[in-house]
Amino acid sequence: MSGEPGEVSLAPPPGEAEPGSGVRIVVEYCEPCGFEATYLELASAVKEQYPGIEIESRLGGTGAFEIEINGQLVFSKLENGGFPYEKDLIEAIRRASNGEPLEKITNSRPPCVIL
Repeated sequence: MSGEPGEVSLAPPPGEAEPGSGVRIVVEYCEPCGFEATYLELASAVKEQYPGIEIESRLGGTGAFEIEINGQLVFSKLENGGFPYEKDLIEAIRRASNGEPLEKITNSRPPCVIL
Protein backbone atom coordinates (compact mmCIF):
# COMPACT_ATOMS: atom_id res chain seq x y z
CA MET A 1 0.00 0.00 0.00
CA SER A 2 1.48 3.33 -1.01
CA GLY A 3 1.13 6.71 0.65
CA GLU A 4 1.64 7.96 4.12
CA PRO A 5 -0.25 6.48 7.05
CA GLY A 6 -3.59 8.16 7.52
CA GLU A 7 -3.87 9.28 3.88
CA VAL A 8 -7.29 8.79 2.40
CA SER A 9 -7.73 8.48 -1.33
CA LEU A 10 -10.82 10.20 -2.69
CA ALA A 11 -10.43 8.57 -6.08
CA PRO A 12 -12.92 5.85 -6.92
CA PRO A 13 -11.67 2.27 -7.19
CA PRO A 14 -10.37 1.31 -10.67
CA GLY A 15 -13.24 0.68 -13.04
CA GLU A 16 -15.71 2.83 -11.09
CA ALA A 17 -16.74 6.30 -12.22
CA GLU A 18 -16.45 9.28 -9.91
CA PRO A 19 -19.76 10.18 -8.27
CA GLY A 20 -21.65 12.57 -10.50
CA SER A 21 -19.67 11.82 -13.65
CA GLY A 22 -21.91 11.97 -16.69
CA VAL A 23 -24.10 14.62 -15.04
CA ARG A 24 -23.85 18.14 -16.44
CA ILE A 25 -25.15 21.17 -14.60
CA VAL A 26 -25.62 24.63 -16.06
CA VAL A 27 -26.34 27.52 -13.70
CA GLU A 28 -27.45 30.77 -15.27
CA TYR A 29 -27.35 33.69 -12.86
CA CYS A 30 -27.64 37.47 -12.73
CA GLU A 31 -24.18 38.86 -11.97
CA PRO A 32 -25.26 42.50 -11.41
CA CYS A 33 -27.78 41.18 -8.84
CA GLY A 34 -24.88 39.81 -6.77
CA PHE A 35 -25.79 36.14 -7.33
CA GLU A 36 -22.25 35.02 -8.19
CA ALA A 37 -21.44 34.34 -4.52
CA THR A 38 -24.54 32.11 -4.25
CA TYR A 39 -23.47 30.24 -7.40
CA LEU A 40 -19.92 29.71 -6.08
CA GLU A 41 -21.24 28.47 -2.71
CA LEU A 42 -23.63 26.04 -4.39
CA ALA A 43 -21.00 24.84 -6.89
CA SER A 44 -18.55 24.20 -4.06
CA ALA A 45 -21.11 22.13 -2.11
CA VAL A 46 -21.99 20.13 -5.22
CA LYS A 47 -18.32 19.46 -6.10
CA GLU A 48 -17.70 18.28 -2.54
CA GLN A 49 -20.43 15.64 -2.87
CA TYR A 50 -19.91 14.88 -6.58
CA PRO A 51 -16.28 15.54 -7.60
CA GLY A 52 -16.82 14.14 -11.11
CA ILE A 53 -19.65 16.49 -11.98
CA GLU A 54 -19.41 19.11 -14.71
CA ILE A 55 -20.71 22.55 -13.69
CA GLU A 56 -20.94 25.44 -16.11
CA SER A 57 -21.99 28.99 -15.27
CA ARG A 58 -23.61 31.46 -17.62
CA LEU A 59 -24.56 35.07 -17.11
CA GLY A 60 -28.32 35.48 -17.19
CA GLY A 61 -30.93 38.19 -17.16
CA THR A 62 -32.10 40.33 -14.27
CA GLY A 63 -33.09 38.25 -11.26
CA ALA A 64 -32.14 34.94 -12.88
CA PHE A 65 -30.78 31.94 -11.00
CA GLU A 66 -31.75 29.00 -13.19
CA ILE A 67 -30.35 25.48 -12.88
CA GLU A 68 -30.39 22.80 -15.57
CA ILE A 69 -29.30 19.20 -15.08
CA ASN A 70 -28.51 17.36 -18.31
CA GLY A 71 -30.46 20.00 -20.26
CA GLN A 72 -33.59 19.87 -18.08
CA LEU A 73 -34.58 22.95 -16.07
CA VAL A 74 -34.84 21.80 -12.45
CA PHE A 75 -34.87 25.14 -10.63
CA SER A 76 -35.91 28.70 -11.51
CA LYS A 77 -35.54 31.64 -9.15
CA LEU A 78 -37.73 33.58 -11.56
CA GLU A 79 -40.53 31.10 -10.81
CA ASN A 80 -39.82 30.40 -7.12
CA GLY A 81 -38.56 33.78 -5.92
CA GLY A 82 -35.66 32.36 -3.90
CA PHE A 83 -32.59 30.15 -4.13
CA PRO A 84 -32.50 26.34 -4.00
CA TYR A 85 -31.55 24.49 -0.86
CA GLU A 86 -28.28 22.58 -1.32
CA LYS A 87 -29.89 19.33 -0.13
CA ASP A 88 -32.57 19.56 -2.84
CA LEU A 89 -30.01 20.12 -5.58
CA ILE A 90 -27.81 17.28 -4.25
CA GLU A 91 -30.87 14.98 -4.32
CA ALA A 92 -31.65 15.99 -7.92
CA ILE A 93 -28.04 15.25 -8.91
CA ARG A 94 -28.23 11.87 -7.18
CA ARG A 95 -31.38 11.06 -9.16
CA ALA A 96 -29.75 12.16 -12.43
CA SER A 97 -26.60 10.12 -11.76
CA ASN A 98 -28.78 7.05 -11.10
CA GLY A 99 -30.75 7.60 -14.31
CA GLU A 100 -33.94 8.40 -12.39
CA PRO A 101 -36.43 10.98 -13.72
CA LEU A 102 -35.84 14.54 -12.56
CA GLU A 103 -38.48 16.64 -10.86
CA LYS A 104 -38.50 20.40 -10.61
CA ILE A 105 -37.23 21.77 -7.29
CA THR A 106 -40.04 23.87 -5.83
CA ASN A 107 -38.63 24.58 -2.34
CA SER A 108 -36.59 27.75 -2.12
CA ARG A 109 -34.92 29.79 0.55
CA PRO A 110 -35.56 33.55 0.57
CA PRO A 111 -33.11 35.60 -1.50
CA CYS A 112 -32.32 37.85 1.47
CA VAL A 113 -33.26 38.39 5.08
CA ILE A 114 -34.09 41.82 6.44
CA LEU A 115 -33.38 42.09 10.15
